[in-house]
Amino acid sequence: MHKIVFLDRATIAPQIRLRSPAFAHELVVHDRTAPEQIVERLAGASIAITNKVPLSAAVLAQLPALRLVAVAATGTDCVDKAYCQQHGIAVANIRGYAVNTVPEHTFALMLALRRNLVAYRDDVLAGEWQRSGQFCFFNHTIHDLRGARLGIIGEGVLGQRVADIARAFGMVPLFAARKGKTGAGRLYTPWDEMLATSDIITLHCPLTPQSRGMIATPEFRAMARRPLIINTGRGGLVDEAALVQALDEGLIAGAGFDVADGEPPAADSPMMRIAARPNVILTPHVAWASDEAQQTLADQLIDNIENFVAGRPTNLVDSAY
Repeated sequence: MHKIVFLDRATIAPQIRLRSPAFAHELVVHDRTAPEQIVERLAGASIAITNKVPLSAAVLAQLPALRLVAVAATGTDCVDKAYCQQHGIAVANIRGYAVNTVPEHTFALMLALRRNLVAYRDDVLAGEWQRSGQFCFFNHTIHDLRGARLGIIGEGVLGQRVADIARAFGMVPLFAARKGKTGAGRLYTPWDEMLATSDIITLHCPLTPQSRGMIATPEFRAMARRPLIINTGRGGLVDEAALVQALDEGLIAGAGFDVADGEPPAADSPMMRIAARPNVILTPHVAWASDEAQQTLADQLIDNIENFVAGRPTNLVDSAY
């Protein structure tokens, strides 16, 4: 009989149904798990489910019975995959479930910032409409999406879906070649060109040691068109101190972030210090979280576990993912 332990069930909304795996098992569910509780709670477990609870090599080394880490998300940076690969622990993730919810959230941020909706709403609440003395007022610029150049970092399922929606808006999507690479090929725009010519830049790539801080001060200074920066990927992709400086210096027009480098962010973190600005929107890592997407995720999570036990594992990832 397999012992399955879900370390952070509260990361999936309570109304989402999590079906029972179709094999003999014991399922133990915890809403949250602190770092010091991980080893005790996973003792004797053959299958661990985690969304964001970190499973380091030091932790994994104390869990000899563990055979599968089922990640309840697409990103697997919470797991030491190199250790797992070296010690016969499979790692499976969730794929394709967010193909609508993340792109829709991405465009919600784009539209709100491009049309200065937050700033205008704040003005209305402050009485500016009445003081204007006419049917409208023009305190903030408004820009259409049509014709805008959209730099997309990450050409996976989400990046491709964002590009499809962008074309429907009449935008010009550009898939950025990887930073530092030359000879991008016809499907990709060189990294430096993407930075210099985009009106909006949106990130849809995983966080790895190579991608951490991929947008920092040199990149912001290369953004000749003062673009919006949209990040629904991972907080660590953007240097947050550099982001604050870029906003202060007017190097970018605004920022729409659904992620932070450390979640929840500390009250005095760079992201929280700028969260109240009218050209900044910070949402609490919910781009993925439509009810429809969460149910797809929950169903796929159990599918991955059942398929692994049946000997036909799905969605396995390796140390390079």
